[in-house]
Amino acid sequence: MSPLCLCLLLGAIVAVNSESHSLTYIYTALSKQVNNPGIHEFTAMGLLDTKMIDYFDSERQEKVPKQDWMKERLNKDYWEKGTQSRKSKQQWFKVNLDILKNRKNQTDDDVHVLQWMHGCEAELNSEGKLDFVRGIDQYSYDGDSFLYFDDAVSVWVAAATEAEPTKRKWDEVQVLKDYTKGYLERECLDWLTKFMDYGKQQLIHAKPPDVYMFASPARHKSSVRLNCMATGFYPPDIVINLLRNGRVLKDDIISTGIRPNQDDTYQRRDSIEIVRTDQGQYSCEVLHAATNVRIEKKWDGDLPPHPDDIEEGGGVPIAAIAGAICGVLVLVGVIVAVVVVMKKKKQASPIPLNDVKVAHMEEQKNKLIPGRDSPDSGKGSNQGSSDDNSSNKSDSPTGSQDSGLNPSDEGGEQTNLMNSQAPNGPED
Repeated sequence: MSPLCLCLLLGAIVAVNSESHSLTYIYTALSKQVNNPGIHEFTAMGLLDTKMIDYFDSERQEKVPKQDWMKERLNKDYWEKGTQSRKSKQQWFKVNLDILKNRKNQTDDDVHVLQWMHGCEAELNSEGKLDFVRGIDQYSYDGDSFLYFDDAVSVWVAAATEAEPTKRKWDEVQVLKDYTKGYLERECLDWLTKFMDYGKQQLIHAKPPDVYMFASPARHKSSVRLNCMATGFYPPDIVINLLRNGRVLKDDIISTGIRPNQDDTYQRRDSIEIVRTDQGQYSCEVLHAATNVRIEKKWDGDLPPHPDDIEEGGGVPIAAIAGAICGVLVLVGVIVAVVVVMKKKKQASPIPLNDVKVAHMEEQKNKLIPGRDSPDSGKGSNQGSSDDNSSNKSDSPTGSQDSGLNPSDEGGEQTNLMNSQAPNGPED
C-alpha cells in the first residue's frame, strides 16, 4: 500500500481561459483512518475556479469559509446547515465504502477511497453573463472511475462492473436524472454566477506581478535555458514576451501556462534555449492589464556553471532558486488536491478531471437525493431516509445505505444516492 496524492489535475482547472469559470465540489472518504499528518478520513471542499471557497474535514467537523467574501456574504445559518450537511455526507460515505468493499470482496487490511466530484463550467458571453459549457458528476473508487453522469444524453455510465447495479437503478429514476441535469445546467450555474458576484471585489484588488529573468542549465552542455518568470499577480490574465535585441521571439518558446500560488495569486514562466556563446541582448516584457502594468526585465548575462565545471556534490544556485520558486505549485496542489491512500498499481481515473468541475455537479445531484448540499440552504442530506434502508442492501449499487452516490443541499452542492429508491427531493 502506498500513499498517493490524488491531485485532481489542478492544472486542468487553471488551464481554463480568462473568460471561463467553474464551480466544483469534491468529497473524499477513506475506509479507515491513516496515521499521516494532514490526511483525514473524510474531506470536502468547494472550489471557485482555482480558489478554495469552503472546507470541511472529519477532524474539525465544521464547514468553514476559505475566502473573506464567503464569510462576509453568507450568514451563520448557512455555515451551520452546511456543517450538518457535510456531517451527514460523511456518514453516507462511510456506509457506502463498506458496501463497496463487500461487493468487491475486499478486506479491512487496505485503505480504500471513495470520491465524488460534481460541478459546472461556464463562459462569459458578450453581454458579460455566464453561459453553461458543461457539467460534471462523477464517482471514483480507489482512484479508478466508478460511475458518472453523461449530461448530453442524461444517462448514468458505469465505468466499472460493480457500478452496473447502480447505473441501472439510477437510470430508472427519471426524477433523479432530471434533477442531476437541472443541477448541472441551471442551479450550479446560478450559484457560480452568485459566487462570482460575491467575489468580484477581489478583482478590484488586482496585484501586479514580480518579474525575474535568469538562466538555468539546459539538456545540452553547450546551451542554457533563459527563463522569464512572472509571479504574485492577480487576476490570472497576463502577457509575457521574450525579446532578443528588441525583437519579440515567436518560435521555440516553452511556457508553463498560468499556475496558482498558495496565496490565491498566479505565476507563469516562459523560456527559450540559447547557446552559451550567444551575444544577443535578451529581455523580458510582461503586460498585466488588470493593474495597467508593463514591466521590462533585462537579462544580466549571468550563466549557470558549465556542467563540466561543477564538482561532484556541487549545485547550481540559480537553478535551485528557480526550483524553489516553482515549488510553490506543489503546495497549491496539496491544498486543492485530495490526499488519499490507495493500493499499489492503481491508476488515476480515466475520466478527465477538468471534470473536477464534475465535483460541483455531483454536489448538486445530492441535493435531489438524500444528503445533497446546496449553496443557499446549506441543509444536510437525508442520510437516514428510506434510501438508506437495510432492505436495499442486496440490490443497491453499493449495498445497504446505497443512498445514491449523490449526497444533499448545502448551498451550491448536490445530493447523492446509490440506492434503488427515488430521491426525496431537494431539501430547500
